[in-house]
Amino acid sequence: MLGGAFLLLIIVVTLVSMPWTFGHETLEGVQATSRRFEATHPESALQPPSWMGGSDYLLGSDHLGRDVLARILAGGGISLMVGLAAATTAIIIGGLWGMVAATASPRIDGLMMRIVDVLYGLPYILIVVLLVVAVEGGFERSGVTIGSSAAQWMNVLTLWLAIGAVSWLTMARVIRGQVLSLRAQPFMEACRAIGVPWRRQVFRHLLPNVMGPIIVYATLTIPMAMLSEAFLSFLGIGIREPLPSWGNLAASGLSEMNGVRSHWWLLAWPCLMIAMTLLSLNCLGEWLRVRLDPRQAELAT
Repeated sequence: MLGGAFLLLIIVVTLVSMPWTFGHETLEGVQATSRRFEATHPESALQPPSWMGGSDYLLGSDHLGRDVLARILAGGGISLMVGLAAATTAIIIGGLWGMVAATASPRIDGLMMRIVDVLYGLPYILIVVLLVVAVEGGFERSGVTIGSSAAQWMNVLTLWLAIGAVSWLTMARVIRGQVLSLRAQPFMEACRAIGVPWRRQVFRHLLPNVMGPIIVYATLTIPMAMLSEAFLSFLGIGIREPLPSWGNLAASGLSEMNGVRSHWWLLAWPCLMIAMTLLSLNCLGEWLRVRLDPRQAELAT
């Protein structure tokens, strides 16, 4: 429940602050901020958090004088958006694939699951990287500037589709196993005996009984999608400047850590937000698994 409360707080804060944060995160806004500091040394723009007596910014500022708190909120909105959208895509594709495989003929079921096995053998991150690089190559061939606002948001869309398109394999197996187990139950045998149409069997009897595993898996897919986005952005392949995400904020903060003078706040805050959000999602998923599974609920009590 604490994990759900923390997630709700993060979502509400990022949504409410979007008009303020994204107004300063466009390419034009970043260029204007950079011009204000180009006449001074970059170190003058880097200020520690206000509670350390260094600046007026609560969490400090970066090398362009931008508020780290605003960057964290904007990056959180993008990271959560990619994670939620990719998880939704994976649930839809995997749920439909598993449902069709479990209710189809054995030959079609075998063919569909062999396709899943082949895709399982391919490197997950490599497929996402290839899809993102291919789209960026298409931008370059069409003459679209990679740093433009349209290309930046198209990159977010590509990252969402790429992560969601390769995250549905486990979901398909889970749903297929649940549906096969339900089809062997007496109430489903009664449905087939009295001639209930296939569509009514799926939407009236099978789908409501697999909503529990779907919800639980969704809470576990979102952290995986967010971690994939953060990892790719950390490598410079995912979301890029000027759009922030927790991954590229951590990557830019890592370059500021050195043995001479470390600007730790640029690395600490995005890493802390990633860790807290993933921990909250995993705790929420475990809580939902216990609450939605009657056998687990009996063991918990």
